[in-house]
Amino acid sequence: MNSKIEKLIKQFAKLPRVGNRAAQRIVLALLQDKTGRAESLASALLDAAESIVPCSICGVLTDKEVGICEFCRDVNRANGQLCIVRDLSDVWTLEKSGVFQGRYHILGGLLSGAMGITPEDLNISNLKNRIQKENIKEIIFALPNTIEGKTTQHYVMSSVGKDSEVVFSELASGVPLGGDLDYLDDGTLTLAFGGRKTL
Repeated sequence: MNSKIEKLIKQFAKLPRVGNRAAQRIVLALLQDKTGRAESLASALLDAAESIVPCSICGVLTDKEVGICEFCRDVNRANGQLCIVRDLSDVWTLEKSGVFQGRYHILGGLLSGAMGITPEDLNISNLKNRIQKENIKEIIFALPNTIEGKTTQHYVMSSVGKDSEVVFSELASGVPLGGDLDYLDDGTLTLAFGGRKTL
């Protein structure tokens, strides 16, 4: 196999949920396409890589020129609720369902001894400041229902401080043990948000 094609396949195979066979099919489709799709994709990727950065407040990806995402700029979302999620795909899932109208905070992962992910690797350090500055009254955990998710949730609660006046809650029924938000339908998410329980 051509070394450039092999290198391209390896890069696609590194993407989440894309195995080697899927990567081969993607690369083959792009290279054999005569409509300029490969060039358009390369240009769009380069443009995004150069101009998209994490929001300086919450971690949602936004334009570098602005620096602050649409959710943090929207005054209507300053309702005292802050939803803590693992990554941007969780934000997209929740936005699609329409169950949450507050602001988000992306951790950028979950604590994991096995994977070597420590609190320093996550976006936690500015949480206390956000709570005070944005007058946060409720923190809603929308993390995976896994050991790593629960461990992360416990750490965030202890770092923020149980003595604070913030109410902590988590998604209720509908989120199965070991479940990710990505795989839940809108109805299940609505049920989980509506029936969230105080911690």
